[in-house]
Order: sequence, then C-alpha cells, then structure tokens
Amino acid sequence: MNKFQEMQAFTAVVDNGSFVAAADALKASKAAVSRQVADLEQRLGTRLLNRTTRKLSLTDEGQLFYIRCTDLLYGLAEAESELSQRSGEPSGHLRINAPVTFGISHLAPLWGRFLQQHPKVSMEVSLSDRTVDLVEDGFDLAVRISRAPHPTFIARKLTTTTMVLCASPGYLKQHGTPERPQDLADHNVVSYTYWSSKDEWEFTGPGGKKDVVRTWPRLHANSGDTCIAAALQDQGIVMQPDFLVHDALRDGRLVPLLEGYRTTELGVYAIYTSRRQLPLKLRFLIDFLVDAFQNPAWRSEE
Repeated sequence: MNKFQEMQAFTAVVDNGSFVAAADALKASKAAVSRQVADLEQRLGTRLLNRTTRKLSLTDEGQLFYIRCTDLLYGLAEAESELSQRSGEPSGHLRINAPVTFGISHLAPLWGRFLQQHPKVSMEVSLSDRTVDLVEDGFDLAVRISRAPHPTFIARKLTTTTMVLCASPGYLKQHGTPERPQDLADHNVVSYTYWSSKDEWEFTGPGGKKDVVRTWPRLHANSGDTCIAAALQDQGIVMQPDFLVHDALRDGRLVPLLEGYRTTELGVYAIYTSRRQLPLKLRFLIDFLVDAFQNPAWRSEE
C-alpha cells in the first residue's frame, strides 16, 4: 500500500472521528481503511491512535504526524490545483452548503447548468438553515443570507433580498390592518426561529426614524416555508424575504403591509475560507453564481 493512501486514510479517520465515517468519506470499505492505518503504524513503529469502544483519540506521536500529513496533503492539492488552472479546465469535487428554501427554489435549478459546463467537476449539496462551520464540516463554499458576512471568511455578494411584512386577505379581514409598526404588538405573528433579531422587528419610517417592535408570535418555525404556509392559512402576519413571498404577493394570496416603512435588507453571499490559492473549480463556481444572480427571478417582473 503506498504511503499517500496510508496518510489519506489516517487523516480521514481523524477528521471524521471513526473508521466507518472515514470509509464512507473515502468511498472505501472499513476493513481497507483499518488495514491502511495499521500498516502505517507498523511501518512507523509507533501507535498513532488510541482506540476504545467509544471513541478514537490521537497519541502525542499521532498528533505530530497528523499535522505533517495534512500539510503534505494540502500541498499536493495545491499542486494539482495549479496544474488544473494552467490547463484552464476546472476539475474535482465541491461540497456546498445553502439554506433550505433558497437552495431548493433558487440554487437547485442552477447546479445542472454548472455541471454541464464543467464535466470534470462533481458536487455535493447540503441544505440546512443552521450556520455550519465550513472548516469543521468540510465545505468548500456556503451560501448565506445575512446583514453582513462573518469577518473570518471571504465573502462575495451574489445579490440582496428585502424582508417583506405581509399577511393574507383572510387574516386582515378578521383582525384588521396594522397602520404603524407598534400595532404589530396586538396582532398574531408567525416568526422565523433563525431570524437574528428574534422577535423584535425593526422598521425605518418615512423620516428616517427607527422603530423596533416586540412581537408575540403565535407560531415559531425554523422553516420559512412553514411560516408562509401558516400565513396563507390566515394564522398571522409574517416578515419573510422577498425571494420567498414574491409569488404569493403577485397572486394576491398575501398582501404587503406598512409599505411606507422600510424593512431590513439582507445580502446573499457566497462564503468561503481564506486560502493562499483559490482552487479553479471554486473560482468558476463563484463566478457562475455571481453571474446567475445578476437579475434574480423574484425581481425579474418588477
């Protein structure tokens, strides 16, 4: 077994926390990964991993060797990236994380086109509304919707989205229409769990004055789709991004509220880790996404 495969198996076990998970990541059998690590330890004449029935941990020698291995493997990846960039054709595997609703509605239609343009690239797309750790979870890129990107990462803005306050005609018929932000305190609202300001909704009036209203949600949900579904069933007022409510507003199923007040504008960002050299496959993907969102679908009819 060559040294590269042994190092690759060893680092995969450490990164994934078990031989089974490492085998899945490497698309190999658990027996093969175990044999490669055992052969490596035998060749080096030292134990690299402490094995118990519950967990694995690095020995002191294993910790030192792991650092050296990751440096070598990263250097090899960089060398391959340099050659790929010289050829001008991206190749390799990309792992991408994105919010659920945005990922389904506005990113999913793009992946096939990107893969068709770059046949040597493969992709794994993971959808989650929680904030993932790009390094810890092994993602090359995340699409995030926020006021501002985290300063520890590099961010490329793809587009913007504006929060829209709205409700169904049925709800407004039953409960009346709010005329100012403070009126929301007396209304049923449906709130998105991951909204950074929680249940305090912020508005800017015509004169530039900011109003922050404490709402009392009847329903909390960690899914924007669930919030919209509840609003369509006359359960309360929602504040959701325009890319999510655009169709319902156009069809009259939802009605915009407090249009004289400005709500929060968020950026849609492509986030990636700082690297000395951006792999060609990732650079092509970022450029592709920037171009794809020059005229977002939810604004195309405005």
